[in-house]
Amino acid sequence: MVGVLIVTHSALADELLLATQQIVGEIEGIEPISIDPTEPVEDIRDRIKKGIKKVDRGEGVLILTDMFGGTPSNISLSFLEGGKVEVVTGVNLPMLLKLATLKDEMDLKELASYIVNYGKRNIHLASEVLERKSEEVKGS
Repeated sequence: MVGVLIVTHSALADELLLATQQIVGEIEGIEPISIDPTEPVEDIRDRIKKGIKKVDRGEGVLILTDMFGGTPSNISLSFLEGGKVEVVTGVNLPMLLKLATLKDEMDLKELASYIVNYGKRNIHLASEVLERKSEEVKGS
C-alpha cells in the first residue's frame, strides 16, 4: 500500500481528509499535515519527515500539496525521491476519493501519474457541462 500525506496551508489538509472520510469512511495510511504560516520551516520539515515515516508501508509515499510554489509544496519537494516519495500539487477532493480505493492497487509512480490526470479530469466549468447535457436531452 502506498502511504499518503496531505500537506497544505492552514487547516485545508485536515478538512480535505475529513470530507473524504465522511463520504467513504475511515481510510488507512493517509495523514494530514496542516501548516501554520508562522511555523518555522525546520518544524514543518520535521512534521513532514515524521508523517512520511508514519504512513510508509514499504511501497512509497505520495505527498499531495495544495499548490505548486507554496510553502507546503516547496518543503515537500525536498523529500522527493524516485520510487520512494512523489509529490503531486493541486490536491482536490476527487483525487482523495479515488486514492481511497487505488492506493492498494498501483505502485507509487503509476498512482501519482493516475491521480494527477484524474484530478484534472474532475475540474469542470459547470455551465459547459450543463449545456452539453441539455443538448444531449434535446437530441434524444
